Amino acid sequence: MSKVCIPESEFAARVQRVQEEVRARGLDALLVHADEADLANVRYLSNYWPIFETAGVLVPAEGEAIQIIGPESETFARDRSHLKKVRKILEYRESAEPEYPELELDTFASIFAELGVRPKRIGIAGMSILPVTIYEALRRDCPDAEIVRADDILTNLRVIKSEAELACMREAFRISEIALEAVLAEIRPGMTELQVVGIAQRAMYENGAEYEGHPTYVLSGVNSTHAIGRPSHRVLQKGDYVQLNIGARVCGYSSSVGRPICLGKMTPEMRRLTEVGLEAHYKTQEWMQVGVPAKTVVEKFYKFVQDKGCGDNLLYGPCHGIGLMEVERPWMESTSEYPLVENMTFQVDTFLYTAEFGLRWENGVRIAAGGVERLSDARMEIIELDV
Repeated sequence: MSKVCIPESEFAARVQRVQEEVRARGLDALLVHADEADLANVRYLSNYWPIFETAGVLVPAEGEAIQIIGPESETFARDRSHLKKVRKILEYRESAEPEYPELELDTFASIFAELGVRPKRIGIAGMSILPVTIYEALRRDCPDAEIVRADDILTNLRVIKSEAELACMREAFRISEIALEAVLAEIRPGMTELQVVGIAQRAMYENGAEYEGHPTYVLSGVNSTHAIGRPSHRVLQKGDYVQLNIGARVCGYSSSVGRPICLGKMTPEMRRLTEVGLEAHYKTQEWMQVGVPAKTVVEKFYKFVQDKGCGDNLLYGPCHGIGLMEVERPWMESTSEYPLVENMTFQVDTFLYTAEFGLRWENGVRIAAGGVERLSDARMEIIELDV
């Protein structure tokens, strides 16, 4: 079992910083939203991660933050959340929409009455995943309030990692590398992609992961061309090019270790593109320096790949943020004006593809003085398995 964690005092400090920003923006409260798939904002403030239902944290300008849950999760939330106040609202129920006629539930109106506040301005963090039903309930119960998008309150805090957060991420990447080795030792032609996923999952859970940081990628043959995909019952064949992407989650924090492998010898085209991807992957890390505008890294990456004659093999690149989500802000794109700052964390995600196969080199890095700290660096080599 992993010994790293985020201390309760750090959760309290996060809530305090959010509350200060709520007051600075003239908000009466910030409603923070999360669901099972996108847990980040709520878990960042309370450590609670919903299952089936959704969840929220209401951070008022004054007073205690409140954990909001659906009707069935009270004992679970009180066991896991660091917030003392837990309130149940019907609209946070699971998607099958049971009515729970026997239960007495809270509403946004009753919660604001408890706070002694008649809100005039409410911020939302997590707007892109906020269900219409919850939005309508908020409008119903707070008809005089202006509702504004305020996602950046949370994302601005989350982008710079604390030492406790970094410890969780290092542990998650360590476990992912163990799982990668287990897969390389056991993968064989005749297995299905999903059977190989089972090898990775077994190793992650045996070594301290609480969950996967993302669905495990074992994408073989033409399936490896998928930048986003799910493993299938496809049977692995000798000579297959396989995209592996393995990520453990520890104390909420994600990792992802991506390696392209071949079950046998690579074709000349496979090897050429794999070598270009590997070189571009390391070059990207060289360009990631404190103070450098993010767009500069992107421009250099695209020029490098194009100069190698592989511009047509690019879908996107080269980096995205990582933390509580395997993909989170900030993205690193040609429009990214922000400078790189120490203790930002990124996935260097180098994905190249043809019509027949695709490859991904992927590793986590921390922006550090003088360069980057690599959170994973195992098996950064051409991998041709003798099968």
